[in-house]
Amino acid sequence: MLQKFKKHINANFPFLKDKKLLIAISGGLDSVVLTTLCNQLNFDVSLAHCNFNLRGKESDLDEESVVKLSQKSSNQIFTIHFNTEKYAKENKLSTQIAARELRYNWFQELITTHKFDFVLTAHHADDNLETFLINLTRGTGLDGFTGIPKVNGNIARPLLAFSREEIAVFAKTDNIVWREDASNASTKYIRNKIRHQVIPSLKEINPNLLDSFAKTSTNLQESKQVIEDRIAEVSEDCITTKSGIIKIDILKIRELSNSKAYLYQLLKEYNFTEWNDIYNLLSAQSGKQVFSKTHRLLKDRDFLLLSKSNETKEVREESFFIKENELETLNPIHLVFESVQEISTENKQTIYIDKDLLKFPLIVRKRENGDYFYPLGMQGKKKLSKYFKDEKFSLLEKENTWLLCNSDNKIIWVINYRQDKRLSINKNSKNLLKVLVKVIN
Repeated sequence: MLQKFKKHINANFPFLKDKKLLIAISGGLDSVVLTTLCNQLNFDVSLAHCNFNLRGKESDLDEESVVKLSQKSSNQIFTIHFNTEKYAKENKLSTQIAARELRYNWFQELITTHKFDFVLTAHHADDNLETFLINLTRGTGLDGFTGIPKVNGNIARPLLAFSREEIAVFAKTDNIVWREDASNASTKYIRNKIRHQVIPSLKEINPNLLDSFAKTSTNLQESKQVIEDRIAEVSEDCITTKSGIIKIDILKIRELSNSKAYLYQLLKEYNFTEWNDIYNLLSAQSGKQVFSKTHRLLKDRDFLLLSKSNETKEVREESFFIKENELETLNPIHLVFESVQEISTENKQTIYIDKDLLKFPLIVRKRENGDYFYPLGMQGKKKLSKYFKDEKFSLLEKENTWLLCNSDNKIIWVINYRQDKRLSINKNSKNLLKVLVKVIN
């Protein structure tokens, strides 16, 4: 197996050579074999072991075995203890999902702190098939059928091409010692049920099941790439981004052969689950919206507007005050105040006002019913709602627009858009104040 593993690395993982690697090791067969193979190829590897404290003394014995292995092989080792059940309860997760979150978060911390290039996990071909079948039983899109990725960011899985049987034969032949997890024999968990009850039956039907699945998985991955290429074309045609808000052109989406399928592909990474509700937004009234845990999708006339949820839940009644001696404020928007002798810059992020007309403390707030102002460059006064309509503000743009006001609540500036002319500079102005929005890249 060593020679086969070496050829596999040369063909599919050449980028691992001369890199600083961290192996996720449990003490079980797969991860111990992966460690042995990497050491035999003289890779620069360290080990990371998580004690999830789920199996009492057995968990501690796993840790002891891994520490002994690291000492024997001269591999640096990192260990950590987790209160997995507490974390699962606090975050309303299953024990398995909680353990996964804990270990992968820790791996990323180790990568950052110790400058590792990749984390290697010991997932193999049987794991891949089990994951496929689990996703099949739960219901999934194409992503769930393409299997465990060989590389996902800085996570690499070089054993995916090998079966559990190959790994076990190599371990026995090489006299490798590992720890058996008794829970792997239990059918309490769905993965074990599939491993011990479903897959053996499938292998009776097709003894070459793993090879057949590998070919199917490759075909699905290639099909997925075709879809991703097409979605990239559709995105370029149908989607624009402005101020962090993604705008999806409804008319162009509805012209596609299967609008619902395209919407799913365009939005699947934003944690939505109510796909029928999302599809219904195409014909809904403006203002209708669907939330995920992280994002909001809003119907606004001819567009669907996608934004992060925490960016659209500002407290509408909250106001922020600026005292006369303040030269800079960060909340709710980064404003800088500077006394100047002359006007030198004109853009939407900068205004010049007559300081003598200011009434402190200034107020930064969101829109209110009945707001009006006297737009600079226009005749007379205008309701703010009418200004938004004429300038074709989206609903999200209206929500996210801040107003700079005098202490009497009269608008000085629709920040980043239009200044009120009542406080603008004139020939009699003596004290000029420059106000700008500072953008930090």
